[in-house]
Amino acid sequence: MEEVTEYESIIPVDEYLAAGVHIGTQQKTEDMKRFVYRVRADGLYVLDVKATDDRIKTAAKFLSKFDPARILVVSARQYGQFPATMFAKVIGAKSMVGRFIPGTLTNPEYRDFVEPDVVVVTDPIGDLQAVKEAVDIGVPVVAMCDTNNMTMHIDVVIPTNNKGRKALALIYWLLAQEIAKLRGQQMDYALNDFEIEI
Repeated sequence: MEEVTEYESIIPVDEYLAAGVHIGTQQKTEDMKRFVYRVRADGLYVLDVKATDDRIKTAAKFLSKFDPARILVVSARQYGQFPATMFAKVIGAKSMVGRFIPGTLTNPEYRDFVEPDVVVVTDPIGDLQAVKEAVDIGVPVVAMCDTNNMTMHIDVVIPTNNKGRKALALIYWLLAQEIAKLRGQQMDYALNDFEIEI
């Protein structure tokens, strides 16, 4: 008989819960249904943190195959901007936070034009323009998706609260840490280095 191995979580589940990674919204799309653990009495959908943990590993494996300089990290969402920028800095990627200018990926005449091999977004709703342009040029998209997100154009979904300050800091930090591990590098940044001050 095969031995059943215990699932090895990157960090204890309690740490995901403490950061509020599991807190979804009051809307649930058909796309995100498989990542929902339960619905609370107040109508909030709760994400399955084991799925989040597993997807961080999957996303890290996927992203580690790319030349870091050809990875573009995008975040229009306020609480995602600082951790997204830190993540890009740590792994050697390019970041674009704040308003994403239409044509950034599709108009070679634009002065800030970039040609990434993969795009990472904090929220497919807030970063819709970046997702749309990535699809137009045929590059894959890795996205942090909450219970209310559609995942139609997303290649790798990381189910998480993509609105919370602590949740986004934790996800980006863990992703950077897993990529460093896969590359055989040491990451010298702590979680609080990814967390923006209020």
